[in-house]
Amino acid sequence: MSLLSPVWLWLLLPALGIGVVYVVMFLRRSQYAVRFTNLDLLDKVVPRRPGWRRHVPAALFGLMLVSLIVGFARPTAEVQVPRERATIMVAFDVSASMRATDVAPDRFSAAQQAARRFVQGLPPRFNLGLVAFSGTASTAVPPTTDRQAVLTAIGRLTTGSGTAIGEAIFSSLDAIRSLDAEAGDAPPPAHVVLLSDGSSTTGRPVDAAVQAATSRGVPVTTIAYGTPTGVVDLNGESVPVPVDGPALRDVAEATGGGFHEAASGDELRAVYDTIGTSVGYRLERQEIWMWFVGFAMICAVLAAGTSMLWFSRMI
Repeated sequence: MSLLSPVWLWLLLPALGIGVVYVVMFLRRSQYAVRFTNLDLLDKVVPRRPGWRRHVPAALFGLMLVSLIVGFARPTAEVQVPRERATIMVAFDVSASMRATDVAPDRFSAAQQAARRFVQGLPPRFNLGLVAFSGTASTAVPPTTDRQAVLTAIGRLTTGSGTAIGEAIFSSLDAIRSLDAEAGDAPPPAHVVLLSDGSSTTGRPVDAAVQAATSRGVPVTTIAYGTPTGVVDLNGESVPVPVDGPALRDVAEATGGGFHEAASGDELRAVYDTIGTSVGYRLERQEIWMWFVGFAMICAVLAAGTSMLWFSRMI
């Protein structure tokens, strides 16, 4: 937290002075009471004191003063603000290697489950699209706020052959530019989430796609599926399909995105939760003086209420 007008904090000194005067006056009353030698008579003529309750209204009044002064100093804090026209494209690898079972129940099914959770967890105002890629890439769902359309498309994905990561990035960028009439000249804040288990084997070079994403200011976050020991059954033959994390890490680092390794369904779900928060919001410093003023008002009401309830008078 920082303050835009810290000069107002000097008012804390008079507030502190009031507190000191209160303590001094209380101690003087105590000393005056001890001067009476006939304690039995004093007990009869002086009503029983309320003990700790006598200090509650004063303490609440002090908290009110401090909160108001801090509010005048205009405190600020970083808060999460939803991005306007935020667009997220999920590029989903549907190559045959995604059928490997090193991620239970298999890479493809685990990715589908995690993707569904990601879709359901995003705020309704964010635009979300889906690109499916294997040997080629195609936009399964253009950016939309219709979550059910994306969920339905995820459930209909089927695997193919080949892995065209470059094509997946290009298709995602094209979908972002088609969001609305303004997207061509004023592209929306966007992020590509690319999910794959290997390096690109076909299509346009990944370097060209990375350069295009960088020039448009679109980070590409990559998620590497599987483990180095992954195996898939192709036509009755076991084919090793180790995950190629370094290639996906290079894509993420070159575009300013994040890289994640997901070796299990639980890890994938955690990664999706993190991405949903980071790409859908931006940190913005905002004034929070109203919270301090609100707290001061509550203290004022409580101070007056306790004083009237216990002592039949205002503070």
